[in-house]
Amino acid sequence: MVFHYDNITISGKIAVGTTTLATNLQKTLGWKHINAGFIQRKYDQAHGIHENKQGASSRSDAHEREIDKMTMDMLKNERNLIYEAWLSGFIAEKMNNILRVLVVCSDDALRVDRLVNREQISVEEAKTWIKQRETENITKWKKLYGNCNFWDPKYFNLVIDTYIMGPEEAEVEVLNRIVDI
Repeated sequence: MVFHYDNITISGKIAVGTTTLATNLQKTLGWKHINAGFIQRKYDQAHGIHENKQGASSRSDAHEREIDKMTMDMLKNERNLIYEAWLSGFIAEKMNNILRVLVVCSDDALRVDRLVNREQISVEEAKTWIKQRETENITKWKKLYGNCNFWDPKYFNLVIDTYIMGPEEAEVEVLNRIVDI
């Protein structure tokens, strides 16, 4: 099997389907899957931060830069890696050996529903969590990296809308880009 890319990044906001896609690809390809969100959650737990009620503003700028440096180092030095993180596509924008996938969900109500079911919370809590985290994260990242749209399709090779496309279809889209099937 000949791969057209060494690694895959999967980026997207809360409850758009990034983890589902990454997990499915990991099972099919047998590649290592890193979820930067899991790394952040461990950090948050160790520092008494509720990651769904607080965003990046509860973490130092140095910590954010450290995570982004770790992302860059892994993407440069490892192969057969599926790296899932909000900013991974933005960070890897100039790395031509990486398939940069943006996952979106064009129906915010579906994102809210996914979060309600995943976290067993009310619709209002889910809406609050999404708004809080996304606002804090974007504010922090604009301070660190400039006034960017971190999910601008120009940073990505492929955009998948999980409102239109199911998990299997999304996986096939990525596989069609990474390997000759």
